[in-house]
Amino acid sequence: MSFDTSSLTYNMAGLIPCIAQDASSGEVLMMAWMNAEAVAMTLKTGNVTYWSRSRQAFWVKGESSGHSQQLVDLRVDCDQDCLLATVRQTGPACHTNRRSCFYTSVRDGVEVELMQPMT
Repeated sequence: MSFDTSSLTYNMAGLIPCIAQDASSGEVLMMAWMNAEAVAMTLKTGNVTYWSRSRQAFWVKGESSGHSQQLVDLRVDCDQDCLLATVRQTGPACHTNRRSCFYTSVRDGVEVELMQPMT
């Protein structure tokens, strides 16, 4: 039996947000978009696959960079309009070469950088 991706609630563009979280540490790594086919591909292959809005194409995380995400678990929120992918991340998750895309914080009204790019 396979998961019915039509049970999810997609936006008007046919997309659903997916948050990637490190399965070991719990660290939030990134957020990207999936369509129904990307969800199905992720579940089938175990390689997290997103939908690139800018390229209008599938984006298998790490396909070009080598910084892949192997799916551990895919969770659906209570409204079925957001996904949480717990993953085994290889290398940085962010295109800026940082471990997480959430590398800044707003403190006292000022944006502060919390982590440097990985070397």
